[in-house]
Amino acid sequence: MPALFSYPKSQKLKSRKQIEILFSNNRSLYSYPLKILYQYSLHSTHQPYLQAGVTVSSRHFKKATQRNRIKRLLREAYRTNKVSLQHFLELKQVGLTLFIIYVGKEMPDIHLLNRAVQKLLPEIFNVLLHEMDTTSN
Repeated sequence: MPALFSYPKSQKLKSRKQIEILFSNNRSLYSYPLKILYQYSLHSTHQPYLQAGVTVSSRHFKKATQRNRIKRLLREAYRTNKVSLQHFLELKQVGLTLFIIYVGKEMPDIHLLNRAVQKLLPEIFNVLLHEMDTTSN
């Protein structure tokens, strides 16, 4: 299996400080049942170019086994769809931090999450291109 589709530890968002910055930043995209918080940095020198984390509300899913299953499905949907975004970021030398939040109230299947991720990642492309154009002018 190619390394493109991997999700190594270095690409996982674990820093509490970075997560707090994402929540205070107010940059987000929404496509039911997912909400993505994001932050980018131009001319990034840190590796990797892309970091992501996932979360599920314990308010809607009381059992940890349910939350863990949803997080596993979220990571899988992200991992299989991130390749084009990763190539774009490496080409533009832009760092991107994502935090994917499951906001639905029912147990999802992988197909629903794949469709939501496939809808949101191109939106991130468009937002990044637009914001990079406005900052360069």
